[in-house]
Amino acid sequence: MTEPYAVPVPRGYRVGVWEVREPIATGAFGSVYTGRRTADGTGGDSDGTGGDDRERPRTAALKFLPTGTGTPRQLSHLRELIEREVGLLRRLRRPRLIRMYETLVVDDPARPELDGATVLVLEKAEHSLSAQLRTAPRPSAGPALLAQICEGLAQLHHAGWVHGDLKPANVLLMKDGSARLTDFNMAAELEGTHAYTPAFSTPDYTPPELLWSEIGERGRRIRPSADVWAFGVLAHLVLTDSFPLPGGTPTARRDAAAAYARGTDELRLSPELPDAWREIVRDCLTRTHGDRIGTDALLRRVESAAGTGRSPRLPRSLLPRRRRTAVAVGSAVATVAVAALGYGVSDWAGTGGTGPRDPAAVYGAAELRTDQGVPVRYRRLIVDSAHACLQREVTPALIAAMLKTESNFDPDLSDPSVPGGGEYGIARWTPKVLRWWIRADGVPASATPSPPLSPAVSIPAMARYLCYIDPRLKTSLTGDRRVLLAASYRTSYEKVNDTGGVPPKYRDYAARVAHYLKEYTPPGRT
Repeated sequence: MTEPYAVPVPRGYRVGVWEVREPIATGAFGSVYTGRRTADGTGGDSDGTGGDDRERPRTAALKFLPTGTGTPRQLSHLRELIEREVGLLRRLRRPRLIRMYETLVVDDPARPELDGATVLVLEKAEHSLSAQLRTAPRPSAGPALLAQICEGLAQLHHAGWVHGDLKPANVLLMKDGSARLTDFNMAAELEGTHAYTPAFSTPDYTPPELLWSEIGERGRRIRPSADVWAFGVLAHLVLTDSFPLPGGTPTARRDAAAAYARGTDELRLSPELPDAWREIVRDCLTRTHGDRIGTDALLRRVESAAGTGRSPRLPRSLLPRRRRTAVAVGSAVATVAVAALGYGVSDWAGTGGTGPRDPAAVYGAAELRTDQGVPVRYRRLIVDSAHACLQREVTPALIAAMLKTESNFDPDLSDPSVPGGGEYGIARWTPKVLRWWIRADGVPASATPSPPLSPAVSIPAMARYLCYIDPRLKTSLTGDRRVLLAASYRTSYEKVNDTGGVPPKYRDYAARVAHYLKEYTPPGRT
């Protein structure tokens, strides 16, 4: 492997009836391996739920979620909701969602790095749409793929869910060339016209109304129209190999989306976009959510433009009415559960190798310099974690500068002498504080994690914490807001607000962050 996996699993490891084979990909919240069903149908060291050998394929994708990502109560909810989602997939005549066969929990005290890990057994794809677009932009099958993607959205919306992070990396292509939606880490169950999701998504595919929306105790309010916007961006990219808003980086295009929403800028639709698709994209990318086309009407128009057959009409309710919970955690746990149907890796290409030219070495080069000593093995984690936050100050260069200052990129740092429980790992987390930030969906963990604290957990948690801090810093503060964020991470945003800037005790720390921030930021960027 050329980069550390969130959950490293040795080849040949047995979990349930599955034997781990070659690695497929990793991301901030899990690692995916090819799994081969064993001939004897036995496997040790696991506690499984579900699973019927008549339904299990010979090979599958095994997604390992890090130890400690779910409490027993949350895992119980996970299994319950997975059963409902599997029931949904069985009802659909033409499912466009990655199928999940079963979920397992590793029981292996001899391997503490694996003991307690949740394993999701998923339908195995060939590669992602993102990987295909890199090697073959504007694929000839693009219109048909878009029709299938739209059908998947319609299935989700009819079932009462919003995807929340539709993008090429979250569309997987099967052996027969068909498309499946995946990675439902940000998906949320509708409650009337809205759902609630974490404040993390991919800026290029996030509608303007959500870019700087207010974040309440339950998260950010989101509507199905957010998926419609994302589909419009994706369709433009697939058909023209370009984005509908100007800018050379996600940050620049995010600013262009905000200007468009204010009426001070226009869409820049490619002249190569066919007329039928031009109107579809325009109706997806309206300035306000209320003017956007509905999912059902969008599907029929997309199928017409693509020249594909009409998909079966979907009933208004595909699932039994869910039990509502009175507390915010219930909604967030549902988000975790629906994530079971997705791979949830940063960009799955269907292979564990990086080829002669390692793309990890130049990943995010427009935002994070490649020649200043940022370890290649952490680039993807750093860039993806920064992009998961919509606050403009939370950048890859800031996170890299803070990691350099905190630990010199040392994943094994251990300083138990620090009051409050010691500090550990690449981001110098105190375990009692880290427990509030280790979940992708923002649900606090009920148990304090034990060192060692892996980069795959520590770096995304740093980004989430910075994303939480940013809107809480006073706008009247002077100085580089990124450096103020770093000082707040080291102390607290309350102390920075009360001081009116970096407290004297942390000025040396802030100066080091500022130094490396300048080093790691590419020329021409601020």
